[in-house]
Amino acid sequence: MFRKAKQLVITGGKIETILGANTSFEGHLKTDGNLRIDGAYDGVIEGVGNIVVGETARIAAEIRAHTIQVWGQVTGKIVAAERLEILHTGRVLADIEVKSLLIDDGGIFRGACIIHGARPEDEPPAEEAPSVPEG
Repeated sequence: MFRKAKQLVITGGKIETILGANTSFEGHLKTDGNLRIDGAYDGVIEGVGNIVVGETARIAAEIRAHTIQVWGQVTGKIVAAERLEILHTGRVLADIEVKSLLIDDGGIFRGACIIHGARPEDEPPAEEAPSVPEG
C-alpha cells in the first residue's frame, strides 16, 4: 500500500553543491564534484562527477557528467560518460549519449539515444545483398 522511497545512492563521494528548490539559475555551470539540482536551471552544466536532478527540478540544458540521476524533468541534451538513470518520477525529453541507461517503471524518455561502448566484434556482421547476374 505504501511505497518505500528509494534511497539516493551516488558513488564517488558526497554531494558538494546543491541548488535548492527555490533557486532559479541561468548560465554555464562547471563543477569538479557532485551536484544536486532541485530548482530551475537553463544553460549548460559540465561536471566530472555525478549529477542528481531532484524531483522538483526543471532543467533546460546540455548536461555532461560521469553519472546522471533524473528524478525531475530535463529537456535539451544529456551526455553521461558512464550511466544515465531515469527514475520513476523522472522525465527526459532530450537526446542522450550514454554508456549505460536505466529507466525505472514510470520514468519517461523521449528523444534519440546513442549508447557507446559496444565493441565492433559484438555486433553481428552486416548481410551483403545477393548479387544480381548481369544479363
